[in-house]
Amino acid sequence: MSLEVHIEKRLQSYPLAVEFAAGAKPLAILGPSGAGKTMTLRCIAGLVEPDRGRIVLNDRVLFDSETKINVPSRERRIGLLFQNYALFSHMTVSENIAFGLDRIAPDERASKVRRQLDALHLAALESRLPRELSGGEQQRVALARALAIEPDALLLDEPLSALDTHLRSQVEHQLLGTLAAFNGSSLVVTHNIEEAYRLGTEMLVLTKGRVAAFGPKEDVFHRPPTLDVARLTGCKNFSRAAAISDGVVEAVDWGCRLRVYQPIRGQVVHAGIRAHQIDFLEGKEGSANSDNTFPCWVMEASETPFRITLYLKLHSEPQPGDQPQLQAEVFKEKWQRFKDRQFPWHVRLDPDAVFLLPD
Repeated sequence: MSLEVHIEKRLQSYPLAVEFAAGAKPLAILGPSGAGKTMTLRCIAGLVEPDRGRIVLNDRVLFDSETKINVPSRERRIGLLFQNYALFSHMTVSENIAFGLDRIAPDERASKVRRQLDALHLAALESRLPRELSGGEQQRVALARALAIEPDALLLDEPLSALDTHLRSQVEHQLLGTLAAFNGSSLVVTHNIEEAYRLGTEMLVLTKGRVAAFGPKEDVFHRPPTLDVARLTGCKNFSRAAAISDGVVEAVDWGCRLRVYQPIRGQVVHAGIRAHQIDFLEGKEGSANSDNTFPCWVMEASETPFRITLYLKLHSEPQPGDQPQLQAEVFKEKWQRFKDRQFPWHVRLDPDAVFLLPD
């Protein structure tokens, strides 16, 4: 199974120019609003015609601007789940699922609908209209409709964004099972970092219509190629940096030298570390002589139900007008163990967790 995409489309605010290939592993497409994520899906599905390029699904050319090939949307064998689900309000659940099956015999159509009703636990709802369904139920109907045509590719546009927190967790679990069982290329568009990580095996990051990163999700998160990608994937800690020697950089904004395991190539401009990878040493002396270990003071704290975000000043006690240098995140259980200790505490910036961003 393979989907090859190389398209260009002139948009009002920027040109869309996207090139990637997706296989059998789910691909998460991450990016801010307006990055071109939905437009990319619409071009693949045949709802919008690119200005130039080529789209190939399982060796079948769906679009080629040079040879004037542009296969109609309903003949592309692509299942698309819209962000707002786009169910037909006057049709029942069964009728919505059957919508793309009008060209096959009635018995076969009924069999395919029944299969999707059972697979997505919708059998008890088959005669209801969309307005009689919850958000999670509507999402499952839309997914069943996309799968009923037995597509070669499945495109999901912000599939969880319309759901509340409780429903999102339930439907995400169902969606993970669907993607694991799907025998084709699947693309999931989202602006939510955690959803992208959980739902995708591969990751594509779009910014202003361009591919900013593409590859296994672990690589994109662990070694982001640019400052934009690091920010889009949730990193909050950056410092201007310069290489000092092999394996050592000067972190200007953090006021320290850091040992790093990432090979230094070219001119280093920034160093970064994710908030959850900052380690608080719990021994009283803090193992202050270890690599990348520094005294710190907490300037402020922000609480969520399960975690604490700590805003840190390194090296010396904060003075009026000082700004935090780092953000660290810890689970509340760990926070309880050291929150009453006397300052300074000690933090360690693991050399393997520090990543470098070139010019």
